[in-house]
Amino acid sequence: MHNYTKEDILRIVEEEDVAFIRLQFTDIFGTMKNMAVTVSQLEKALDNRCMFDASSLEGVTGEEDPDMYLYPDLSTFEIFPWRPQQGKVARLICDVHRQDGTPYEGDPRYVLKRAVDRAKEMGYILNAGPECEFFLFHTDEDGLPTTLTHEKGGYFDVGPLDLGENARRDMVLTLEDMGFEILSSHHEIAPAQHEIDFRYDEALVTADNIMTFKLVVKTIAKRHGLHATFMPKPRIETYGSGMHVNLSLNRDGVNAFQNVEDENGLSKEGYYFIGGLMKHMKAITCITNPTVNSYKRFMPGYDAPVYMGWSSKTRGPLIRVPSNKGENTRIELRSPDATANPYLALAVLLMAGLDGIENKIMPPACIDENIQKMTKEQRDALGVKELPRSLKEAVGELEKDAFIRSVLGKDLSDKIIKAHRKEYHDYYMQVTDWEISNYLYKV
Repeated sequence: MHNYTKEDILRIVEEEDVAFIRLQFTDIFGTMKNMAVTVSQLEKALDNRCMFDASSLEGVTGEEDPDMYLYPDLSTFEIFPWRPQQGKVARLICDVHRQDGTPYEGDPRYVLKRAVDRAKEMGYILNAGPECEFFLFHTDEDGLPTTLTHEKGGYFDVGPLDLGENARRDMVLTLEDMGFEILSSHHEIAPAQHEIDFRYDEALVTADNIMTFKLVVKTIAKRHGLHATFMPKPRIETYGSGMHVNLSLNRDGVNAFQNVEDENGLSKEGYYFIGGLMKHMKAITCITNPTVNSYKRFMPGYDAPVYMGWSSKTRGPLIRVPSNKGENTRIELRSPDATANPYLALAVLLMAGLDGIENKIMPPACIDENIQKMTKEQRDALGVKELPRSLKEAVGELEKDAFIRSVLGKDLSDKIIKAHRKEYHDYYMQVTDWEISNYLYKV
């Protein structure tokens, strides 16, 4: 994050021979959009005078006046390292505003800003760190993506087993050129599956970084002749890709979750935060796992959470409190995947946790054994609940949770519910290859 002024950006653009600037923003489904302008229009853009027709955006259809303005966040100015050295391309991440200058309530970035402001009123700053997994697959002769790979690499394997090693290295170097602090990168469990972790930051910066991360990964993969996908479960026979999110609250420069005298290393606020997450988790899942495919990942035996429990001693629960305590105390939520809109996901996670703190919601007792290996009777005796097992179920849970819908705002939550219902209906109406192979010759 930079502390640029308008004059700084105009100077850098001239010194670095920047020719195009992408004004980026994100729709309600987490898809990055942009409007490109030349240097001649940069001053106009920096003065918040770039208008665009938002009627074609997902979630904006039906607005009485779809003409809106892009307000660039000057701290997000970056030059793309992979573009030409002459006539370079830069970007600015923007907020969407109405013609009267007020923020557009359906802008996901605004939803997160509103949640961050509420946290500041309570004296807190949310730090978030994602762990983003993705697959690198071959493309066909037309350059279109497939789910094919020649490699057999597994967890932490190296080349030549890890055939994506060179592409992953270039991703890391490109991300570092754009100001990321990369903590680690490695091959994941499934063939062609990878993970790159970058340093945590404040919530809004992290959401911006996730959007930039996905763009860089896809761009560099394409330059290597590969297709990068964040699809949670592209292959049925192996592990899916998640985006674990590590969360902590800072209060007066101190980690508010830490308590070295507690057996789990957690303060009361840490427990209450978990309690708020657990209370609203079923509705939250509609936001953190927003596609039909997201729920194919929630299967026992593939290292993804299925049941709602938490622990500081086992690695497989929905919520884990890692062993690195003290100032590094954090809560790791293991259910999200990278198809989530990061602005909306962090907004609902933050507000659910704050609801827990405000109302002193204690979580259920921690479960320090593998929930997935328990019998149903054992889980029932402990009161363990399941995560939603389909997008349809998750939408129903969001509908029932007035608090989470209030975080999103009525119009935005209505649009999300309507869109996800349609997606599930369209999916449900499909006749799959499995059905053909199992029924065509039998009945």
